Amino acid sequence: MANVTFKGNPMTLIGNEVKVGDKAPDFNVLANDLSSVTLADTTGKVRLISVIPSIDTGVCSTQTRRFNEEAAKVDNVQVLTVSADLPFAQARWCAAAGLENVKTLSDHRDFSFAEAYGVGMKELRLLARSVFVVDSNDTVTYVEYVGEGTDHPNYDAAIEAAKAAN
Repeated sequence: MANVTFKGNPMTLIGNEVKVGDKAPDFNVLANDLSSVTLADTTGKVRLISVIPSIDTGVCSTQTRRFNEEAAKVDNVQVLTVSADLPFAQARWCAAAGLENVKTLSDHRDFSFAEAYGVGMKELRLLARSVFVVDSNDTVTYVEYVGEGTDHPNYDAAIEAAKAAN
């Protein structure tokens, strides 16, 4: 499993670590309207899955905005931002930020994504900052488990991986 800290404190990740070349694990999360979303619901496009601890923090907000802006420039790429925030908080943030194309998904109900991708921080019941790129055939082509939860991911590498997965 990946080694992750949050504010310098070691975290225990629950679930299964995902590696490049794996078939992307399925998940069941909630959209802002409380409808269920699974991996199959997004098939046919390249998915850049941006995983954050909480949309209401500075690094998470920046990460969500940056991937939204960068991926909008790439054909056939959909950005999914996943956190354990409530769908209502995610919708409020999107409205306040004026971002209409951000697809925020909540893993608060089942922690399904957390377990499938090995990003659940047991001690906090939050998701560890990470990025996954899944091609249109549901194969994982890029994985980054960010070592310190308050650090930014490698934006450029993730965007390049999304472009290459097209």
